[in-house]
Amino acid sequence: MQVKKLEKRFGGLTAVNDLSFDVFPGELLSIIGPNGAGKSTLFNLLTGIYKPTSGSVAINGQDITGCKPHEAARLGIARTFQKTTVFREHSALDNVIIGKTLHAKAGVLGAILRTPSHNRKELRTVEKAREILSFVGLVHRENTMVEELTEEARKRLSIAIALATDPSLLLLDEPTGGVNIEEIGRLMDLIQRVQKSGVTVCLIEHKMRMVMSISDRIIVLNHGRKLAEGTPKDVSTHEGVIQAYLGGRHAS
Repeated sequence: MQVKKLEKRFGGLTAVNDLSFDVFPGELLSIIGPNGAGKSTLFNLLTGIYKPTSGSVAINGQDITGCKPHEAARLGIARTFQKTTVFREHSALDNVIIGKTLHAKAGVLGAILRTPSHNRKELRTVEKAREILSFVGLVHRENTMVEELTEEARKRLSIAIALATDPSLLLLDEPTGGVNIEEIGRLMDLIQRVQKSGVTVCLIEHKMRMVMSISDRIIVLNHGRKLAEGTPKDVSTHEGVIQAYLGGRHAS
């Protein structure tokens, strides 16, 4: 992904300001910064929820500036949200099937007539959903209603739903928010396995120990601008980052 001079203004507030960076294939890139730095606004711009005031976004050289969320998904961009978004009245398996079905090119006539081709697609969809649940460690909970799942399991399920769209780029907005230290470790392992499976990962996170341990590269935002960019070592020793965000430490 290539982001060039991206800007988003809300009235007199500039949430993202002259921001440029690349996301390289296969890497794990973390976006950090204080509250209000523009991180979630940035994700909303990359996935078409917001239209930028100016600047551009491209994926594999194709301009997707201002595209709609479903168009971004079809181009291989998936995301999770800071507040875990799942279909609470459905089972874990149904959630992944819904995610897979929404991404697929549905054949309406085939669905109505229940053609053999449509039935085969349904079976493949269920099989794929089970494979994804197995990958995220939830296959044993496939028939469990979402309301009965722990917060960590819901985090895993939200990642599974995103993976159901077969993304090349996965955006994770605070994937370990609201879970305990032991659960953070398990979610870190899952995120690294997602990357190793060939999916490029870009995440927003506040837990500095996690960010420093799993990131290939880090971008630091402050007041919507890029304050620093580099390896975890580069960022952790950057004087401006220490003053603006890390407070002289990164062990939280």
